[in-house]
Amino acid sequence: MPRVKRGVTARARHKKVLGLTKGHRATKHTLYRRAHESMLQALSYAYAHRRERKGDMRQLWITRINAAARQIGLTYGQLIHGLKVAGVEVDRKVLAELAVNDEVAFGELASVARGALA
Repeated sequence: MPRVKRGVTARARHKKVLGLTKGHRATKHTLYRRAHESMLQALSYAYAHRRERKGDMRQLWITRINAAARQIGLTYGQLIHGLKVAGVEVDRKVLAELAVNDEVAFGELASVARGALA
């Protein structure tokens, strides 16, 4: 069995971990053992919160749509129901974008929804 010198691979692995923890506080970015723990926790949070962010964004879109709809005289639920009855398939992301940047187009969609409800 030939002799294996592990210095090169270990150093590479340590440098990789310390690079990932750059910006962490105290010894969590300088000492390998602490940095490794910090990295595992950070990657765990990153994985979980990637999924959580999707719900956060949907919540933000709904809030923006509701605020714009109420200025026109509808509630969020009435607007969404009216659009569904009218057969308009616009997702919440696009509706929120219209509510913030293009009030005229949002108003037209709201009038379509109001007409479908009547």
